[in-house]
Amino acid sequence: MNKRALWFVIIGLALLNFATFLFFMSKESAPDESSETVAKIGKTEVTREEWLAQLENRFGKETLEQMVNSRVVEELSKKYNITVKDETIDRELDMFKASSNVTESEGLENEKEWRKQIRYSILLEELLTRDVNVSEAAMKTYYSENKAQYAFDDAYHLSHIAVKSEKQAEDVIKELKAGSSFQALAEEHASASEQQGDLGFITEDQTSVPKAYRKAAASMGAGEYSKQPVKTDKGYAVLFLNEKINGRTYSYNEVKEQIRRQLALEQMEGEVSVKPLWEEAKAEWFYGQKD
Repeated sequence: MNKRALWFVIIGLALLNFATFLFFMSKESAPDESSETVAKIGKTEVTREEWLAQLENRFGKETLEQMVNSRVVEELSKKYNITVKDETIDRELDMFKASSNVTESEGLENEKEWRKQIRYSILLEELLTRDVNVSEAAMKTYYSENKAQYAFDDAYHLSHIAVKSEKQAEDVIKELKAGSSFQALAEEHASASEQQGDLGFITEDQTSVPKAYRKAAASMGAGEYSKQPVKTDKGYAVLFLNEKINGRTYSYNEVKEQIRRQLALEQMEGEVSVKPLWEEAKAEWFYGQKD
């Protein structure tokens, strides 16, 4: 995994922790309610004040750091007139989905947050690399040698319900026609030995799912379930197509700036971090000097 891809994943994990902390902190009550009991174990009580103090001890510093980082990037991006076009975010999101096999449970249920994450990542990269020179020749050479990085086949975000017999699959389809939720039916059929529900994105060359799945998905529209049972080596399945991304190859001009940032980051020593930007943005915080 290159430095840029690793940074993308790190940001995603950090934002997840950030969102979790803000969710709990949003439940904070008025000061006079700080002694409210939020849990009881026999005669022992846990007060809201104790609970929130523990949350701050566990997540407070990391969450505040993420908030400061975000503000630093936004302020300096305005200072240097750095912006990110929607089409750039669309392209990077499609490439990420098609290549990462991300499932809903791993973050795709909130695409708006992923778009924010991509925008933040690009702004940060632009700020960190704005003084790094990368030649046109180097960028063209990199594109020529790594063209496959900027191309992907049709990608299908699939969910499935796998069963043993055709009759069972037909019964599932009947329930779907009657208005049942695909997710609810998938949960009903789940077992320790059989994964049901979301499979993430699959592509033509992926061998982790039956070939019949890819063939069936090609004839389905987003938001549709398979109207006929799909036969596999292990039995039958009913599929649901959450989303389809049409395969394509991006031209050099389309990904030129992405390549520039990537090559510039690889020239930098150490980890990719917002840290060098704090001083320029005159950022200060509760925990004192940032390391």
